[in-house]
Amino acid sequence: MSSYFTDLARQYIDGEWRAGTGSWDIIDFNPYDDEKLASITIATVDEVDAAYRAAERAQKEWAKTNPYARRAVLEKALRLVEEREAEITDAIIAELGGTRTKAAFELHLAKEFLREAVHLALRPEGRILPSPVDGKENRVYRAPVGVVGVISPFNFPFLLSLKSVAPALALGNGVVLKPHQNTPIVGGTLVAKILEDAGLPGGLLNVVVTDIAEIGDAFLEHPIPKVISFTGSDKVGRHVATVCAGLFKRAVLELGGNSALVVLDDADLDYAVDAAVFSRYVHQGQVCMAANRVLVDRAVADEFTEKFVAKVRTLKAGDPREPETVIGPVINSQQADALAAVVDQALAEGATALVRGARTDNLVEPTVLTDLPAGSPLLHQEVFGPVAFLVPFDGEEEAVRLVNDTPYGLSGAVHTADVERGVAFARRIDTGMFHVNDGTVHDEPIVPFGGEKHSGLGRLNGESMLDAFTTQKWISVQHGRSRFPF
Repeated sequence: MSSYFTDLARQYIDGEWRAGTGSWDIIDFNPYDDEKLASITIATVDEVDAAYRAAERAQKEWAKTNPYARRAVLEKALRLVEEREAEITDAIIAELGGTRTKAAFELHLAKEFLREAVHLALRPEGRILPSPVDGKENRVYRAPVGVVGVISPFNFPFLLSLKSVAPALALGNGVVLKPHQNTPIVGGTLVAKILEDAGLPGGLLNVVVTDIAEIGDAFLEHPIPKVISFTGSDKVGRHVATVCAGLFKRAVLELGGNSALVVLDDADLDYAVDAAVFSRYVHQGQVCMAANRVLVDRAVADEFTEKFVAKVRTLKAGDPREPETVIGPVINSQQADALAAVVDQALAEGATALVRGARTDNLVEPTVLTDLPAGSPLLHQEVFGPVAFLVPFDGEEEAVRLVNDTPYGLSGAVHTADVERGVAFARRIDTGMFHVNDGTVHDEPIVPFGGEKHSGLGRLNGESMLDAFTTQKWISVQHGRSRFPF
């Protein structure tokens, strides 16, 4: 087992590795075999305060640091991730039950986002704008916001922590990171260790491993952070947005989804099946962009369904350490219980189980359901696990209506032999992202990432990081004398 789970089972505040002072411990378990990986005494409100104050102190000098020097730290961090890839892979498998394929996918993206953060350090530009006032020069400066609070989820913890942490640091900010309680190492202290070893000055990045049962809203309400970057459920995201709005903080919210993969009547069915199975079952379906719903034109529904079910039956569920495993465990027993309840509810509503996967502890095998009633609430909610709903439709108009009939709007995909037909279809869908002839699960470093409706606020990636983690300041210079009316 990786030494990460012994060496990094602490808080990281003001450049020091220290024990929390809370009265209880967060126990970090392997979701596949329930092995205890680590025990971390939680951070209290006082430690959250110490972390934010350390970030504020360190950030003032960091903002003055030459951006080429900031870039050098991130370049070193990228090299360290590359050198430690085998150990990080083992940690992802152990802490979140990710398969080897999933770990490789997450690490590939993490490295790509670090490469983009390296370039981001040099991206901010000032502007000089014209004025209707003679002799006036309008300068617009782009400056770091100061301190950013980052709350990351359990499903892609290494990637989704780095995705906000690295750009925020590249742009001259300090950061306090609160990882999910189920992934405190991979999503938290491992990120800190890599950046510490890369030469990041102490205090700039702080990691607090804690729980809202201990700190309440202290992480959000603290006066120092100007931006909160949250990735997680829409229920918690709504609360984060409400608290931030009341305190005039900027909230960047990447929330849940209920994506649909649509198969039109002229689609390449074999290819569409491959895309749909990956889009639903990658990382056990614990992906915000996952295709909860697979919508198929009735003209090809029988053939598609037969091929889809056959492929799902080949997915091997089991030990995520084994290379051939496709379906590992879900993150915890609560998640497994919730998925069992979804399947039971669907069957009670009259759905047909074309595949009904068994459950062994946190290992939930794939399920495929069809004939779900049109009014079922299950078709409108996010299902975070390996359960697919097959839904037939008659023609494009009905498909558009069904895809949009959800409070979410994150991702989606459509399959068709006519690319422009696909683009026209995509433009009618109320989502932040949509893909033609591909899967629903995509993320790229320079493309705006985010959702509509309940799927979030704001965008990340590329130029969007400037909007998320910097602010603009207008400084005018009057050459000569201004005229005043009195």
